[in-house]
Amino acid sequence: MIPELAALFTGDFAHYREVLVAATDPRPAFPARELVHPEGLTWLLRRYAPDRPDADLRALVSQWSRSYFLRLTVPTLTANLLLDRELPVALDTLEIVLDPEGLPAAFKIPDAGVRWRTPPDGPFQRFRVLLDDNFAPFIEAMNRQVKVSRTVLWSNAANYIEWLVSAMAGRSVPERRLADGRALIAAEQRPDGRRNPLHEPVRYVAREGMPSPFRQRRQCCIRYLLPGLGLCENCPHIDDPPRGVTRALAENA
Repeated sequence: MIPELAALFTGDFAHYREVLVAATDPRPAFPARELVHPEGLTWLLRRYAPDRPDADLRALVSQWSRSYFLRLTVPTLTANLLLDRELPVALDTLEIVLDPEGLPAAFKIPDAGVRWRTPPDGPFQRFRVLLDDNFAPFIEAMNRQVKVSRTVLWSNAANYIEWLVSAMAGRSVPERRLADGRALIAAEQRPDGRRNPLHEPVRYVAREGMPSPFRQRRQCCIRYLLPGLGLCENCPHIDDPPRGVTRALAENA
């Protein structure tokens, strides 16, 4: 863990202490920017799904991206919101450490980032590096290479942002600290007038037999296209599954 960030991750978030690490970490890693090239993505998918050579590539990428977005979002947003620290997580500066299953275990970053000298002008400035220099080029590259929907991938990222902000509120984090996180998913448009692809990724609904309100994604992650996997527990299709698809419990978020 980066020393400047260590105090953030305790209790339920303790397992994120070692997700962002220094570039001197001895574990093998590969530059994240390699994913924008076909050779890099092919190599990754062979590591991630060696026994699924004929699997739907869109679903494979979407499923892998869920771990990528979750593990990168939690420490990056937490540091930004609670420490006012912008971390160097651009796709061009990040290195990815994979676990034995080919999923992101950690990310090597070149330094501990910098603190905001003056408050950023809203969420799109505060989270610019993460959104514009990492998520955007990653999603564009995946869309270009395997035709996975941008909407699906942005929804995967937004799902974890919304979950994290809600979880932080549950830990009695001051509202002023969460304001930009809430604004990021509440805004329908970015400041330049473009649509905000992170807008309201989930809804909270009453559902018989489930805790109320039930947290339900608005966009399916299409993991059900992979053999052996069903719908996530908060899938928008949970009450009307596609033909031949069964519900299967997945990660809470």
